[in-house]
Amino acid sequence: MHSSNWDNLRYVLAVADMGNVSAAARSLGVNHATVLRRVAAFEADHGGAVFERTATGYHVLPERARVIEAAREVENGVLSVERMMHGAVAPLRGEVRVSSTDSICQMLLPPLVAALHAESTELQLNLLSTNNHADFARMQADISVRPALALPDEMTGESSAMLAFRAYHVPGASDRWLSLSGALARSAPAKWMDTQISPERIAKGSDSFLVLRELAKLGLGTAILPVFVGDRTPELVSHPDKMPTLSVPIWVGTHSDLRDVPRIRIVRERILDFLAACAPMLDGTGHDGA
Repeated sequence: MHSSNWDNLRYVLAVADMGNVSAAARSLGVNHATVLRRVAAFEADHGGAVFERTATGYHVLPERARVIEAAREVENGVLSVERMMHGAVAPLRGEVRVSSTDSICQMLLPPLVAALHAESTELQLNLLSTNNHADFARMQADISVRPALALPDEMTGESSAMLAFRAYHVPGASDRWLSLSGALARSAPAKWMDTQISPERIAKGSDSFLVLRELAKLGLGTAILPVFVGDRTPELVSHPDKMPTLSVPIWVGTHSDLRDVPRIRIVRERILDFLAACAPMLDGTGHDGA
């Protein structure tokens, strides 16, 4: 496929996925006009409209649904080639993008980044701090470090440590609980709160454990925090009587197509070793890690 045609196809698929031009532009990192221009170019090159433009957004025309399905197959093929070519670089040379939560990125992984940089100055290890899961099919990250009950189907990985969660607050704090919103609403602590705490006892909270920690320090309520965050915050006291300790594995995963890329495999193994060394701090059995 000619490169300009593939580029235009990416814009068409983004609009199909997002349902409107503005969201597609944000996902692609371009402006609104660029998306409109690329979609119009694709339609002109391929003989007609792909979308019905309505007040609620862009909808794929029924007769074009199979076109979008075929386009996704093309996209998957191109991305698969890119992922396999991604492995042609020598071990510990080149970029490796590690996606994890803000608390793990800020409070846990920096010493490992420093150690890897000392091992190879040709390795460019980038930490992507987000509580949302990266889109690995689209190559937004190479390795994921996430506490979760299981990995998505398209990923492969291992766990070398458990992450424990407990309830924390300051003496004299409000008797309300701070909610877990956004991506954290799907976490094990949020599911426990949904079944064990009545809604009238839950105050607005945050989609970040680091922000929840700060709110708890101000006495605004009880926050459920990873123990490596709560235990290292002197102002906060854990309260095992309020909730049982919840534990989930920390998965170190990557897309199946990237698992044997040398530099990614090596970094993944280093992360697993590092987490294993930090296990007492992560699972709540001790307070010091690697």
